[in-house]
Amino acid sequence: MNKKSAFTTLLNRPIILFSLVLLIKSAVAWFVVFSDGPNWSMVFTEIPFFIIVFSLIEWLASKRKILYYMIANLLITVIYFAVLMYYKYYGVIATYHALQQADKVTKVGESTYSLITPYYLFIFVDIVFFLFFMFRPKYIAKWKERGAIRMSRPALLVITAVSIGLCLFNIWPNHASMNEIKKAESMGILNYELYTLFADTTEDEALIDSKEITQQAVNETKGITEPAAPLYFGADKGKNLIVVQMESFQNFLIGLTIDGQEITPNLNKLVKENTYFNNFYTNAGQGTTSDAEFVVNTSFYVPKNEPATSSDYMKKAVPSLPKLMSANGYDTATFHTNSVEFWNRRDLYKAIGFDKYYDQAFYGDDDHIAFGSSDEVLFAKTVPQLAKMDAGEKPFYAMVISMSAHHPYRIPEEKYKMTLPESYEGTLLGDYILAQNYADYAMGQFLEELKTSGLWDDSLVVFYGDHQGVPMYTLGSSEKDLINELVGHDYGYTDMFNIPFIVHSPGAALPAVMGQTGGQVDILPTVANLLGVPVQNQLHFGQDLFNQQSNLLPVRHFLPTGSFINDKSIYVTGDAYADGTNYNLLDNTSLPGGSTEAQFTAVQRLLNLSNSYLLQLPDRPDQQ
Repeated sequence: MNKKSAFTTLLNRPIILFSLVLLIKSAVAWFVVFSDGPNWSMVFTEIPFFIIVFSLIEWLASKRKILYYMIANLLITVIYFAVLMYYKYYGVIATYHALQQADKVTKVGESTYSLITPYYLFIFVDIVFFLFFMFRPKYIAKWKERGAIRMSRPALLVITAVSIGLCLFNIWPNHASMNEIKKAESMGILNYELYTLFADTTEDEALIDSKEITQQAVNETKGITEPAAPLYFGADKGKNLIVVQMESFQNFLIGLTIDGQEITPNLNKLVKENTYFNNFYTNAGQGTTSDAEFVVNTSFYVPKNEPATSSDYMKKAVPSLPKLMSANGYDTATFHTNSVEFWNRRDLYKAIGFDKYYDQAFYGDDDHIAFGSSDEVLFAKTVPQLAKMDAGEKPFYAMVISMSAHHPYRIPEEKYKMTLPESYEGTLLGDYILAQNYADYAMGQFLEELKTSGLWDDSLVVFYGDHQGVPMYTLGSSEKDLINELVGHDYGYTDMFNIPFIVHSPGAALPAVMGQTGGQVDILPTVANLLGVPVQNQLHFGQDLFNQQSNLLPVRHFLPTGSFINDKSIYVTGDAYADGTNYNLLDNTSLPGGSTEAQFTAVQRLLNLSNSYLLQLPDRPDQQ
């Protein structure tokens, strides 16, 4: 058979042509997502899915068959593209849960587009090619002619039956794997997507009776005991509380210099003069910034497959820091230059009970960076409001959320406050450093204004990063070399999730550095202790970091199910708890052994306790 006749045969058999085209696209996805890249197993996991879809077209379509092939090709291509894009930032496989948040993509367009690598668009080339020829009359006639050729029914039955058998063989033996990346690689990406849509029941675990969910049950699960006389209780009693959430701020920036230039000189000074928790971690999930707000203000964990602000939690009257402080005579307010509608913050603030919020309607859109007015505008307009609150009869709790250093870190050149070496130009890492250097500059102005106004000496002020800023999955090889040199070892999970937590206490001589493991879930009980506000009657999953030395922190969304952080390592599950990997918190190196069954079980129980409690809370009065 000559080359021309072989090609003609291929065109006359679109089931073969389109399967080969999609196989190439799946290879691109496997190259990005799986550490081993594309291999022969991909052929046996991905192609059977294509064959089933195309066999249905062959069986049912008597007209416009090629058009249906192209539609199927487009839909599967979109799935692969979504997997590529989602993995690039989150490091996990996108499923229908993530696609339910697709409306957010339009609101963070620049952040999304920055993740696109040119070769990702290669997977759409064939669609453009087909469309070009489909709208030319002579080719339409040829495609109609070829589309009229139908495969024999017995042959279709055989290849469909074999393909279904292969899909089931790929799915069922691997369905129990805890690690979603490993599960998708073993099943095949498309089989995994189908499995999560119809068969994955991991979120349908039985709710624990609310009567069994007590603070004692939480503490026993974590293995901690509350001290009868906690240290520093009431050291800042009667003081204001100011909580500052810093956008995308990771701990490796603290003390870091490039060519003799401090990246964060103001925060470096803050660290030296106050209490610094250097082994502190984000508890945010899919909702990133808004999840951090939720965790800090509630001391509960976020849901698995959606942002907290998109979950049924928002219908509930959630126990929270604002409500706790209100019950103890405080006014409460939150400050953010974005619209309150973004991330459904309006419902969040109703659920957790802030008295007042200040958003874009208050700040305007002057000096626009990222999604609203710059951090300079944020702080300049916030301090006078804090001063007004301070002049009232009550102390206040205020949450202030910065935003200028938001991914993809494109700040105007006139905002640059340092010069980077040429090797950083045009890189995500370089843009991140410049954005955080600017955010630090704005923070310096805020700190000065707090001190000048007298608020600094009259307030317990805490600072923390909301979530990771430099995803390890986004970096190219040269950027990995740059960041490895900066942190002094291979950059990994322990660097990515590590954020600073800084406490300024005007009323207590606290330790300069606290090295035990902590997380955002611990902020509520920690500040409540310093303010002399009891939390025994409000369920919380965090712990007072000044009175506990051991911790256990579940990780949601960004790592496989069952992953957690303990006193020594970040544990990432394998197919089961025993074959996972521990990454040393000090240098990200692998430690021998998996997880103990006891710790793994405790993590699962903590998450179930939190979810069960929140879902069984009464609805807010305005929801009833």
